[in-house]
Amino acid sequence: MKRCKWLNEKNEKYVYYHDHEWGVANYDDDYMFEFLILESFQAGLSWETILNKRENFRQAFDNFDYKKIANYDENKITELLNNSGIIRNKLKINAAIKNAKVFMEIQNEFNSFSNYIWSFTNNQVIKNTDDKLKTSSELSDKISKDLIKRGMKFVGTTIIYSYLQAIGIINDHELDCDFYDGKN
Repeated sequence: MKRCKWLNEKNEKYVYYHDHEWGVANYDDDYMFEFLILESFQAGLSWETILNKRENFRQAFDNFDYKKIANYDENKITELLNNSGIIRNKLKINAAIKNAKVFMEIQNEFNSFSNYIWSFTNNQVIKNTDDKLKTSSELSDKISKDLIKRGMKFVGTTIIYSYLQAIGIINDHELDCDFYDGKN
């Protein structure tokens, strides 16, 4: 099987993510929020590091329940800062709480976060047409600016580009990867 060259095929979690999630169009708000959290914690770190801690994050952040996260208090923040299984960064933890609140505001405005995020491409997947590695685009710039205007944190254009790949709005599989055309 031919996969993207950047993939560490020795890491089973990474292989599963590449083969079954990355670049696969997703419309589920719960999934979208999970990846919004994970991508924001990735800032300055490798995606593989975050992916390896994904289950720890799931447990620490109440299964990525944005309604619960929006109401986290100082006690919960302290608990998270003491959790060695996740990235213990107070700014990122506070951003997760703020982003949960904004996420729900967007849901209320658009009837779902999925409706909001997919509206930027008229519900179309953007497909990689070359093998140039990208870290941002006009689309990620536009969405990043809108999310920041709404009050979200840790949603710069690079983070949002990775996010769009994670939820399948952008399919950036390499052209010779077996998953480029969704064959697998």
